[in-house]
Amino acid sequence: MKLTRTDRLDSEYRKEISAIFAGALKNKEPHLRGIVSVTEADVAPDLKTAKIYISIYAKTPEEKAETLRLIQENAGFVRRELAGVMRMRTVPALTFLEDKSMEYGAKMDDIFAKLHEKEKDD
Repeated sequence: MKLTRTDRLDSEYRKEISAIFAGALKNKEPHLRGIVSVTEADVAPDLKTAKIYISIYAKTPEEKAETLRLIQENAGFVRRELAGVMRMRTVPALTFLEDKSMEYGAKMDDIFAKLHEKEKDD
């Protein structure tokens, strides 16, 4: 399977943005709470925009929402930090979105467990 340029960039952006979250952004925004993981990066073929999907594990839903808001507000900062690391002519505009696949998976697991339990009872 041959990887395209955007596939390689997706992987590189995921890695570098994770490092920025753990380092520079955490130092800049002390109110950043929870564990933030970059689950996917989707760079447009023209390299002008990128959707970055993040998963946030926080103690409360309010803390999770606040962390997402802080990350979205600091998209420009993350882009500047990324420009310093990546050796590219342009760094795409970043849009941070919450990845809800883990929540969806947990919900499906619960449904299947309940169905399995009900099947045992019958």
